Amino acid sequence: MRSSLAAVVVVTVEILLGLCALQAQTELKYQVPPKAIVDLIDAKPTPMVEVSPKDKAGKQWILIELISGLPSIEDMAKPELRLAGLRFNPKTNGPSRGRYYTSLTLKLLPEGPERSVQGIPANAKIRFTAWAPDARHFSFVNSSDDPNETGLSLWIVDVATAQARALPGISLNGIFGSPCEWMSNSESLVCKTVSKVRGPAPERSVVPTGPVVQENLGRATPGPTYEDLLKSPEDEKFFDYYATSQLEIVQIAAASKNDTTKAIGDPGVIESASPSPDGRYILVDERHHPYSYLLPYPMFPERVQLVNLVTGASKQLVDKPLEDTIPNIHDAVAAGPRDFEWRSDAPATVFWVEAGDGGDPRRNVSTRDALFLLDAPFEASSRKLVDLPIRFRSVTWGTGRLAMVEERRWKDRKRIMLAIAPQATAAPAVTLFEGSFEDRYHDPGEPFTTMNESGKDVLQTNSDESGIYLHSRGASPEGDEPFIAVMSVTNGESKRVWKSEPKFFETSVAILDANGPTVLITRESLDVNPNYYIEMAGSGELKQVTLFPSPYGNAPLPKKQVLKYRRADRVDLSANLYLPPGYKPSDGPLPTLMEAYPTEYKTRSAAGQMQGSPFTFPILSWGSPVPFVTQGYAVLENATIPIIGEGQAEPNDTYVEQLVAGAQAAIDEGVRLGVVDRNRVAVMGHSYGAFMTVNLLAHSDLFKAGIARSGAYNRTLTPFGFQNEERTYWQAPEVYYKMSPFSYADKIKTPLLLIHGEADNNTGTFPIQSERLFSAIKGHGGTVRFVLLPLESHGYAGRESVLHMFWEMNEWMNKYVKNSPQPTTKAN
Repeated sequence: MRSSLAAVVVVTVEILLGLCALQAQTELKYQVPPKAIVDLIDAKPTPMVEVSPKDKAGKQWILIELISGLPSIEDMAKPELRLAGLRFNPKTNGPSRGRYYTSLTLKLLPEGPERSVQGIPANAKIRFTAWAPDARHFSFVNSSDDPNETGLSLWIVDVATAQARALPGISLNGIFGSPCEWMSNSESLVCKTVSKVRGPAPERSVVPTGPVVQENLGRATPGPTYEDLLKSPEDEKFFDYYATSQLEIVQIAAASKNDTTKAIGDPGVIESASPSPDGRYILVDERHHPYSYLLPYPMFPERVQLVNLVTGASKQLVDKPLEDTIPNIHDAVAAGPRDFEWRSDAPATVFWVEAGDGGDPRRNVSTRDALFLLDAPFEASSRKLVDLPIRFRSVTWGTGRLAMVEERRWKDRKRIMLAIAPQATAAPAVTLFEGSFEDRYHDPGEPFTTMNESGKDVLQTNSDESGIYLHSRGASPEGDEPFIAVMSVTNGESKRVWKSEPKFFETSVAILDANGPTVLITRESLDVNPNYYIEMAGSGELKQVTLFPSPYGNAPLPKKQVLKYRRADRVDLSANLYLPPGYKPSDGPLPTLMEAYPTEYKTRSAAGQMQGSPFTFPILSWGSPVPFVTQGYAVLENATIPIIGEGQAEPNDTYVEQLVAGAQAAIDEGVRLGVVDRNRVAVMGHSYGAFMTVNLLAHSDLFKAGIARSGAYNRTLTPFGFQNEERTYWQAPEVYYKMSPFSYADKIKTPLLLIHGEADNNTGTFPIQSERLFSAIKGHGGTVRFVLLPLESHGYAGRESVLHMFWEMNEWMNKYVKNSPQPTTKAN
């Protein structure tokens, strides 16, 4: 790491590797793009909203959570350990990255006043908010790396007074995520805490004690190329130290500090701990040795046990070995029991899934998965609930008489939804829906859930439980038109009871009253930012709940238009076209930036379906290309590039041809409309979109420049599959070679800007992918620039990094696109 963390270093691969100190190198401080772009990036995020369960009087609240802006590079430089696929701050035993909430506000529905929560610490970093089942309190976790304060502290808010208070003497362990879950009595929580006797942290030795040795004795153990893995016995000691937790029951109204907590069991590497609905047991998921240096923690040996809170006794349900033999293909799972959870609608019943095919979807079996139940006191034999012909995906419990099970199969994109009666013996499952999950136009939706009195999510049904409420994005040829439907549990017939209004984009958030129903929705349009409303379905009457201002103030917004066009092979495509505010047709064609992300499909019909809505308000993320409209560019955002493989064909067999044809079609449509200057078009993408970008430069002459962020370019470095490609390099070497733009580095003469996060944690996109591509293009005399962003992961977070990224992109496009005198030729 260089001494200055406040510098973006543009380097050659040779310098990174220390091979040649004489190669060209440029160092510069963080730069800032034009003010119009800065203003868009610094716009305040729209607050988050969480809906409470109903209290005893039937009242409900919303919790409004104000989100922090982009963190500074100074915040990004705080301590971070990267172990076993985790990243965390060792000073806090909590998250080291990501945004957080800075303030909280309560509002009683429908028209109560907003009340700011008082007592929150100054400079709060709030995460993991959670409502108590009775809605009288909610909890949150505050993070502080001040040595004089607890790292992750637990706070309780009294809803009646909107007053927050910290529970003393508790240091939470949040490296696996939320450290606490409410008990059903709403008076206590089960929490993972830092053991009070864990002692000082281990220290790194500068003197090795021996080599690191790995071996494989004849077993087939394929796997992706993961990042942030353990690398040595020393790493294992650090992981054990920080991942170990002590389970405690925390009382929110203890008489004294000493009565606040009660330890449960022994410390361990506890991934999760969940109380039973009746509050008598805890389901504990624990990881243990032997660890792996090739796989992340979710594949480490796993012990699942039940702890009786009354007697303290524990019962082991399973002890699973390291999951290193799972086939690296879709729908492959571990053999044996998996996915242990509580039934939400029973006092204390555990369910789990077992594969009938040993976890290998290539085996021809009648039962792919089976669901099992085991009731308290867990001494009898388990009972089978249902056999499934394809792979289990999820189950949502009702109120004891009903559950919905979903199963999916990747090979043909099949989706099945079943209704089952959990208490019945051998009762047949009712098929509610069977179709393709990539067919957006016929998607029935997902079930609504609501919190029951035990604090668990259950199905939201109509009054007699004859129908389940579903919410769907409502994809259609005109764009997304979200709706709510009631699906019959006897025959799967679906009736829509609410739909988004024309010229608006409305989404359902929660059903507040199942009679009607009365729903909480968000509403937005091209010119009006999102806010929350209450609507009685069918009445058309709205009650506005929030008054969030536009994040952009009074700044003019870019014009948006949804384009529909066709590829040469007659597949329907679409893109969002943004034009500068004030643009007039008489202004003529503009320099253009196109952004896309390819997607695989099994059918042409699904590939050609419309995506998104023409009526959404422009909310711009750090990675959006839209801010470049402020610099006089037309922007083709989310240009659809489907890669189709029907029948026995695989999509990637013709990846390059379909890729180029999709990009050509988008440019042609923009030119036809008179807004795109064919001779001044740049292409950009992130991750798999970056892979696309470089392939387009290697195999076409459509573009004046390319911008590729955090991609993978040499597929021999991901030999056991990538993205949705299931074949290995040894099964399809030609595909891997042809799809790797690294193979064609000598053909890449179009100027290419490569950007990568130094701390990329995404599977397969190691920074070496950009380093090696830069070196290859440079070695063949190409025009290329490589920007390595210190401290940044696969998605960039630091404000200085994001602004510098936009500066680099703007400089690159101005030089090679907007002000380029050379014409662009057509595709090869």
